[in-house]
Amino acid sequence: MSALLSFPPGASAEPPSNVMELPEAMLRPTSDFLSVRGVRLDIAELVDRSLFTPEKIESLRARLLDGKPFPHLVVDGIFNPRLLELVLEEFDDLPGASWADVKSRYESTRRSVLGTKLGPASQLYFDILNSGWFTEWLSGITGTAYLLPDPKLFGGGLHESRTGATFAVHRDFDRHRHNGLKNEMVVITYLNKGWQPEWGSALELWDKVQDRCITTVQPEFGHTIILPHGKTSYHGHTVPLATPDGRPRRSVAAYFYTSPVAGKQTGDESASLFMHTHRVDRVKAVVRGLTPPLAWTLAKKLTGR
Repeated sequence: MSALLSFPPGASAEPPSNVMELPEAMLRPTSDFLSVRGVRLDIAELVDRSLFTPEKIESLRARLLDGKPFPHLVVDGIFNPRLLELVLEEFDDLPGASWADVKSRYESTRRSVLGTKLGPASQLYFDILNSGWFTEWLSGITGTAYLLPDPKLFGGGLHESRTGATFAVHRDFDRHRHNGLKNEMVVITYLNKGWQPEWGSALELWDKVQDRCITTVQPEFGHTIILPHGKTSYHGHTVPLATPDGRPRRSVAAYFYTSPVAGKQTGDESASLFMHTHRVDRVKAVVRGLTPPLAWTLAKKLTGR
């Protein structure tokens, strides 16, 4: 599945200049559609391709930076509605052992457990988010380079709130509990059709200094929020969920990370080490070890090597 989604389906934008061009045959999928439980999903229509042009990325970035009380972005219609409807169906199909109920004085929610086996539509949704072209899109919008997804979905996955549920105003975790990577943002897509504000449980974005909610985001079907993580990114849903028919509030979420050494590696650290090398290369390695880094860099620029 992931191999089919390793490039933006039908995107018109030119690929980044640092990306190796692959033979056309390797980029061509084995078919132009997927089928999940009999529902046909055209690969070129899994996302709204118009959102991935350079001009649109700049526009979305401006909107994100203008977000109050801190940078954030709500986008409607990123994902094919038919895909999201299939994802929604799979909440009821996920076995009980795949869910973790989280209840404390600060929150009441239900989440899929770390690394659980998801349904095909849910996995397809996260395969899109985990793809290189989607993370590059997020980097373009947020200005955060070298973003890394988390296939096991620590803190993410399928989320569900039931009647009476709340989530106190909070800031998300700074580091991934297992790999230590720095949390940069969360992407949440809501799956609730016909949502009414009076049902409560809207996402609230708070200003810590003023101690009040500034922006409210309704968890309406197809709305996706990109929420960068920072010292002021306080959010929650403090109004208890109260739907007239007892329906739950559902969403899918994924966090994105960066490494503390991203973009800071030297050539030696990111190069392969060969067991047998030519004498001239061994001499160059010794000379480099004895030469100040600045002088070595200058010498490379002068010689073009």
